[in-house]
Amino acid sequence: MSDSARVKPIVWTIASSDSGGGAGIQADLHTFNALDCHGCSVITAVTAQNSCQVIGYETISPALFCAQLNCLLEDMPPQAIKIGLIPEPALLQLLADWLRQHKAAYQFTVIADPVLSSSSGYDFISQSSLSIWRRQLMPLLDLITPNLPELLLLSGLPQASEHQQARILLEAGAKAVLIKGGHSNSGQYVRDVLLTENEPEIELTHKRLLTTNNHGTGCVLSSAITTSVAHGYTLSDAVIIARAYLQQALSQGYATGKGAGCLQHSCWPEKPQYFPHLSATLPARQDCPAFAAMISPIGLYPVVDSIQWLLSLLPCQPDVIQLRLKQGNARDIEQHIVQAVNLSRDYGLRLFINDHWELAIKHGAYGVHLGQEDLLQADLAAIASAGLRLGISTHSYTELLIARQLKPSYIALGHVFATQTKMMPSKPQGLTKLKRYAALCRDIPTVAIGGIGLQQIKDVAACGVDGIAVVSAITAQHNPQQAYNDLQQQWSSYHAYNS
Repeated sequence: MSDSARVKPIVWTIASSDSGGGAGIQADLHTFNALDCHGCSVITAVTAQNSCQVIGYETISPALFCAQLNCLLEDMPPQAIKIGLIPEPALLQLLADWLRQHKAAYQFTVIADPVLSSSSGYDFISQSSLSIWRRQLMPLLDLITPNLPELLLLSGLPQASEHQQARILLEAGAKAVLIKGGHSNSGQYVRDVLLTENEPEIELTHKRLLTTNNHGTGCVLSSAITTSVAHGYTLSDAVIIARAYLQQALSQGYATGKGAGCLQHSCWPEKPQYFPHLSATLPARQDCPAFAAMISPIGLYPVVDSIQWLLSLLPCQPDVIQLRLKQGNARDIEQHIVQAVNLSRDYGLRLFINDHWELAIKHGAYGVHLGQEDLLQADLAAIASAGLRLGISTHSYTELLIARQLKPSYIALGHVFATQTKMMPSKPQGLTKLKRYAALCRDIPTVAIGGIGLQQIKDVAACGVDGIAVVSAITAQHNPQQAYNDLQQQWSSYHAYNS
């Protein structure tokens, strides 16, 4: 698709103007642009501020506020909306009424950054505003992102823990709460916590950057979440992307006036050092030794479900293959694994066993491949101690970060395209997401999987992956051996041409 034909997601910011350019509408639009969305703005107030202080503000009239909302909705409906500073209770009430009227019909996501005061100490909040936030806006929010002082004010529970305060916002109707920990005194690390009603909480820990160029961090974080949701990422993924974007922007911040400097808006985050460490329902690493490396490139990686398929591909001299046995009793499965391991030794084949890690250890397979659901049951220390390689399936940034923290031998990225091979828990990732995932794993081999055939190999290879796993591109073909050879030739020719 040409650049002129490319459609960008439309996102809105409903917030106030920052005359200093570091926060508010200005920061939101910078973020939207950097993360490849088209940003629209509904201005609620105009502030007079610089890098040191807020001098004052004037709010937009209710009529003009509603005119902005309705005019944009008529022609440029949003996929996601970010709410920032709205200092006038009357405008908050109008917004709550407008969202109730239109949110269900247009199905946009609403992310709120409840700016109740400025970093320089200017107070924007009133009891009337707090009441509207708690009782009317909260049920309309898909996510609210308070810092610790804002969380305390919104919950009204000064003696409660942060988690208890966040639960109050969930009980008031918010679908998710991101507790921002930047105001804590926890030393060199900052911890944010994402809580939802029915999902396990996720802690995101990142190194505290000691910089005075930090004006507008809350605005940038919530805007980056909004853009990521508009691009089709799940909420947990959107929070991860946004936190990495913020860390990148903070690390590259620059001075403006005499006070706090601004964040540098640049591009989609890719470097691992910008991404948070996740603590959720993770498999115990048990301080096990490092998993063995792949040594040589992965390349074409067939996945087969029987010994018969393995035998039929051996004349093609594959270098690596995965045996995925889902049917049969325990005795038959073990016999098939024993046979496959023996064949792999005879033919110098790197054989990965899907799921059955105990049998893979027992019979000396080259490696084990595990899905996310299997990680919780597997003894990772035993796999590593036995010298087996470990591959892990991932379908999102959240799963990718979990996999990276386990330091496996390779990470599978998928599913790239629609596939009929198995029921998938997520939508196809597509090439754009695949490229971003691969960029985050330049230090770990990656394998693309899902719906990849002969026609897609060059586009997938161009995303920077180290291998391509294929199933039906071989097993559903009239001549599987010829299909294998064609796929191998396509993969090899791409790398020969681009080396």
